[in-house]
Amino acid sequence: MKNLLKKKLLFPVFALVILVSTASFKTDFFEVAKQIEIFTTLFKELNMNYVDETNPAELMDTAIKNMLDDLDPYTKFLNEQDVEAYKINNAGQYSGIGATVRSFKDKLLIIEPYKDYPADKAGLKAGDEIIKIGNILLADFEDNGGELLKGANNTTVEVTYKRQGEIKTTKITRADVEVDAVPFYNMVDEKTGYIVLSKFNAKASSQTKAALVDLKGKGAEKIILDLRGNPGGLLSEAINVTNLFIDKGELIVTTKSKVKKFNREYLTKQKAFDSKIPLVVLVDGSSASASEIVSGSLQDLDRAVIMGARSFGKGLVQRPLRLTYGTQLKVTISRYFTPSGRCIQSLDYWNRDKDNKAVRNTTFNTFKTRNGRKVEDGGGVLPDIEIDAVKANPLTTALLNNMVIFNFATDYYYKSKIENITDFRFSNTDFQNFKNYVSKTGFSFETKSEKAIKEAMTNKEDIIFNSKLKENYKALLLDLEKSKISALETHQKEIISKIEDEIVKRYAYREGLYNFYLKNDAAILTATELLNNSLKYKEILN
Repeated sequence: MKNLLKKKLLFPVFALVILVSTASFKTDFFEVAKQIEIFTTLFKELNMNYVDETNPAELMDTAIKNMLDDLDPYTKFLNEQDVEAYKINNAGQYSGIGATVRSFKDKLLIIEPYKDYPADKAGLKAGDEIIKIGNILLADFEDNGGELLKGANNTTVEVTYKRQGEIKTTKITRADVEVDAVPFYNMVDEKTGYIVLSKFNAKASSQTKAALVDLKGKGAEKIILDLRGNPGGLLSEAINVTNLFIDKGELIVTTKSKVKKFNREYLTKQKAFDSKIPLVVLVDGSSASASEIVSGSLQDLDRAVIMGARSFGKGLVQRPLRLTYGTQLKVTISRYFTPSGRCIQSLDYWNRDKDNKAVRNTTFNTFKTRNGRKVEDGGGVLPDIEIDAVKANPLTTALLNNMVIFNFATDYYYKSKIENITDFRFSNTDFQNFKNYVSKTGFSFETKSEKAIKEAMTNKEDIIFNSKLKENYKALLLDLEKSKISALETHQKEIISKIEDEIVKRYAYREGLYNFYLKNDAAILTATELLNNSLKYKEILN
């Protein structure tokens, strides 16, 4: 019986369970073995007896991924294709067409072609809808069509796409695509350098250092490091980037886990590139993970002024663990803590609400920086100086997520001519046109108030809610729906900023957008002003 049990435990799912929690396996051996035996017998009987042919690989892939969904969104099973994508993301180089694409049910949408890469050379533009790749119609293709665009260098793929209602065809020759961690840096003024660090892949620290060297050579005596929109990446690179500004031997981050070998302290190992240069770090609600390690540690050590909006709040660390047949488990192994001792994790995935959604932390603990300034845990990194224009709001987020701003920018690009994109401004007349566009699209999103009213109306409490009261509720919902269009004016500044970003990229690519920021971005202008006031800068940190 013992040998039989061991054979059954060789099943791949067992590898997942033991890697997720070796400690619980040791203390609950029988329960783990029991559940695996139930699963293996179920899987066998299902595949043998189901009325139609099954695909065991797809069934197992679905089963594993659904099991992990009950943990946190970062613990994931990686099949062979996922493992390759994970490696590419960390390496910062891949072979393909050089464009950001988004997959829909029956098409692929070009979100952003990269300047001078294959998609751009082939004439593809943001907003183009790819409907056919080679001989494959995407409407008939069940998997992610983006995989069909990948391939070896110098291989050619023919794509059919729709642009403004017209069907076009082009051939794309794939090539190496470099994914820079630092896609842009430049001088803001004679003494202030600006660096965009967009991701923490293997190039992050080396490219940041190279940018610093070049900027200082051009006269930079102050630096703005922009981490807005940076989703994170390699922990080691977060340490190395911080080390550019913090001297050797400083504690940057501590990881704590139930598995002892994952309990570690990470200290800087090298002499700082420049431990004195005045530094402002920009963050927003999309700055996560490694971005928060850098900004949080620099804040705790009073080495930089953090500016912008509260960061995402991801205080969890993942590690890829090898499984059989080239697959991996990317598993959350620990929480990380900044030098002051705070964990900035915002969502509690282990205590969910009635809708099975993670609960957001609302109670924060206070910690102190090296100079005694008060900072908080539990909700991302709160900037020393908040900038309203950087903050997200539900309406703007919904407009972005539902592609309303993107689609409007596509139409704007083909209907308007802009001679000098650097001086471009989205006018009040343009905004009125945008409001009209939104009303015609049928765009809608559910507010918390609407959700509460709808839930109250469906509770069937007839004794309390008579017909007249129900009619009042319906009228209120109608008024709320109408008020959403007028709410566009409330958030006009933030919405215009997002629209301008999208339009500028259409004309001048990503590089042009960053150059546009140097003259127009509220956060960069505020940071530059602060760095030019050394007394105020020092006052904030002390």
